[in-house]
Amino acid sequence: MDYFYGPGRNHLFVPGPVNIPEPVIRAMNRNNEDYRSPAIPAMTKTLLEDVKKIFKTTTGTPFMIPTTGTGAWESALTNTLSPGDRIVSFLIGQFSLLWIDQQQRLKFNVDVVESEWGQGANLDVLAEKLAADRTHTIKAICIVHNETATGVTNNLATVRKLLDHYGHPALLLVDGVSSICALDFRMDEWGVDVALTGSQKALSLPTGIGIVCASPKALEATKTAKSVRVFFDWNDYLKFYKLGTFWPYTPSIQLLYGLRAALDLIFEEGLDNIIERHSRLGKATRLAVEAWGLKNCTQKEEWFSDTVTAVLVPPYIDSSEIVKRGWKRYNLSLGLGLNKVAGKVFRIGHLGNLNELQLLGCLAGVEMILKDVGYPVKLGSGVAAASAYLQNNIPMIPSRI
Repeated sequence: MDYFYGPGRNHLFVPGPVNIPEPVIRAMNRNNEDYRSPAIPAMTKTLLEDVKKIFKTTTGTPFMIPTTGTGAWESALTNTLSPGDRIVSFLIGQFSLLWIDQQQRLKFNVDVVESEWGQGANLDVLAEKLAADRTHTIKAICIVHNETATGVTNNLATVRKLLDHYGHPALLLVDGVSSICALDFRMDEWGVDVALTGSQKALSLPTGIGIVCASPKALEATKTAKSVRVFFDWNDYLKFYKLGTFWPYTPSIQLLYGLRAALDLIFEEGLDNIIERHSRLGKATRLAVEAWGLKNCTQKEEWFSDTVTAVLVPPYIDSSEIVKRGWKRYNLSLGLGLNKVAGKVFRIGHLGNLNELQLLGCLAGVEMILKDVGYPVKLGSGVAAASAYLQNNIPMIPSRI
């Protein structure tokens, strides 16, 4: 039973954690097992091969660490860098801010490139820094692919082009927590050295697995990286990979079975189809926001996110009241505005195991909430705009043709 019961299902539209598919829930509904038995290593081997596909890599080495995205951040940093190393890191919202805080507390020399919240990473500044760094003092570029606080997606292909243009050897470390398996992500093609995601986002699992994928160049960097690492040490994993047992400590058996089921669903739908579905959900949401007469926090179309939309509210409305009203009256969970945009935006998450009709239900709920808090919305306006677009763009379900 829910701690605070509400009839029907909770409409979960925060940008993570997200809805869990019923087959995944059923797969996790099982007893514990001996992870040293032949069964778990056999399943782990297939999981390691299959998670590479969601990163679009054939050369990367994945690590499935029992942690959150924050732990995955630390794993990426400490396995490849040494205290005092210079990092260029982009501050564009709350989660890039938190990663920068972690970088500083781990004693790296962080060169922060800050943009106004609602803008993407300033790649012109990156170009200037790379051009000036003839002695290659910059050891890594750290960038959040999709900043969920503001609904901004950065262009990773351009980052790689800049690194190649200036012949710079810096590692490219990418937070793909709210992008991988929902937005276009190409680890090998874009020359990403470390990419990471969390199980509670587009994979549509409970929180608890931080998946990190390292390029051969990143693995080579571990040989000279002097950061202290114990729990997150890739070398411990690699030792057990060679032994064929795969786990240096106890994994969550239930989450592994859940991940197996989640990947099977992803491959059945097709990763490219999933990316297209998220594109439709993002576009439909933005059309609804426009029909309501509200603005997107994201300032340019090139930065629009297809996994989360941050909606700016008029100054006379506190956006936290929208979130509270949604949960208390309509059993609808929306994302709060965080830090600099607290009280100014609410966030609609549209990622993971989610379809178009579910989204329309959310948009209808948001319209009623806006009416409740005194915003002069025309009921049905956003739903109509989104429906008109979706009706013309939703494909047939492949398995039902």
